[in-house]
Amino acid sequence: MVSGSHCDIGLRQIGTVTVVGVVGTLDSVTAPQLESAIADAVATASDGVVIDLGGVDFLSSAGMGVLMGAHADITPARRFAVVADGPATSRPLRLVGIADVVGLFATLDEALDTVTGGDV
Repeated sequence: MVSGSHCDIGLRQIGTVTVVGVVGTLDSVTAPQLESAIADAVATASDGVVIDLGGVDFLSSAGMGVLMGAHADITPARRFAVVADGPATSRPLRLVGIADVVGLFATLDEALDTVTGGDV
């Protein structure tokens, strides 16, 4: 394991949406954990999946790749959104154009409102 790579990932259900909360470093060492958690989320979500990167302090290209793969796997059957606000997450997602493809929101409430059509 690369020194300093640590990531805590948790799932929670909010209505018909599964939220994947991520805290820590999302890099090539920890990205497979997120990929596994997203697979678990898809199995339990009926309307959609929201990835909450609010606690992420570093987002590498490996983490971004997991987000793009999840978007491709989940949509259009279900809705998919990412919560990212701040220089460690939203900035790189915008710079590489992922924000143009994936629904990117500053808050969990905004993401949930969009994914559920306001029916949370």
